[in-house]
Amino acid sequence: MRIGILGSGTVAQTLASGFHKHGYEVKVGSRTPAKLSDWAAKNPGISTGTFADAAAFGELLVLAVKGNAASEALTLAGPKNLASKTIIDTCNPIADAPPVNGVLQFFTGPNQSLMEDLQRQFADAHFVKAFNSVGAPAMINPQFKAGKPTMFICGNSQPAKDQVAAILDLFDWEAADMGAAEAARAIEPLCMLWCIPGLANNQWNHAFKLLTN
Repeated sequence: MRIGILGSGTVAQTLASGFHKHGYEVKVGSRTPAKLSDWAAKNPGISTGTFADAAAFGELLVLAVKGNAASEALTLAGPKNLASKTIIDTCNPIADAPPVNGVLQFFTGPNQSLMEDLQRQFADAHFVKAFNSVGAPAMINPQFKAGKPTMFICGNSQPAKDQVAAILDLFDWEAADMGAAEAARAIEPLCMLWCIPGLANNQWNHAFKLLTN
């Protein structure tokens, strides 16, 4: 399968390397592809281009940009290049404001989510929320003493969620399907909770685990 990554930051680069490690063909897209030149030189098996290039290339897409840039990135990628494709949405609606006692501020309210907004804007795509509640170093095959961590996912398309769950299993994560897109209202704030130990005490090496009987 070909993977198109929309974004050029740490999360985008980490996931691109992870997919490539597991045998996928990967193209990373950026608004300004030149900023990826040094990284691309160190990762010769991964191609780069514009958002539209990556979206056209990928059979499955990963959205890995700042939350307030997500809609524009998808617009630049081209709605026709998104249609009928699974899009792993890693974004969080983090506001351009400082944390309050270690708690990030969001530009969404409790009864809305960024992913719902994106799903409404790009209705022909199949968004699945994932990779938004852990740091980049632990995204690919993490090793925790307690075993596999849990990645909470949601989305309106069951086939798309099944596709993402299979990828998560390959990346040594347990997928916990929380239902339709509205569940992103609960999943996106997990980013706040995950970041508190880091912002307050510089402790970043942790992940969530769902325990069941």
